[in-house]
Amino acid sequence: MYQVKITRGLSENPDAVCIRTEVFVNEQHFVNEFDEIDEQALHFVLYDGALPIATGRTYPKESDVKTYILGRVAVIKDYRKHKLGSYLMRQMEEKAKELGAHTIELSAQVQAKPFYESLGYEGFGLPYADEGCPHIAMKKTLENINHQDC
Repeated sequence: MYQVKITRGLSENPDAVCIRTEVFVNEQHFVNEFDEIDEQALHFVLYDGALPIATGRTYPKESDVKTYILGRVAVIKDYRKHKLGSYLMRQMEEKAKELGAHTIELSAQVQAKPFYESLGYEGFGLPYADEGCPHIAMKKTLENINHQDC
């Protein structure tokens, strides 16, 4: 059975650190994975029993408290293609909505753009490089949240 644990600050849930290190540092070779936002953000970790299998974070946009930023979404390799990323995204969107968000923004790796589009996100602006990896800004209004189950 899957369950989600939410904590404020990355230091409160080392499982999020482990998942992000495995996916973004070891697999994708990002260097600047952890930042000052980590201690203010809400971190979500999805568990299969006691095994941490996916993570993500959300926080209010500094210039607009009605907009929340979602990011650092990662699913460990053995659990990909099981719609768990979609499940975790819905949990994060619901929490952001509960906290007063009207809009969600994120920075997607261009190769993941179809995944986010399937969840109702739309790209805006031009692609840009983040640590040499092409990214695109995407957003979604919370009225467009899809409440289907996995």
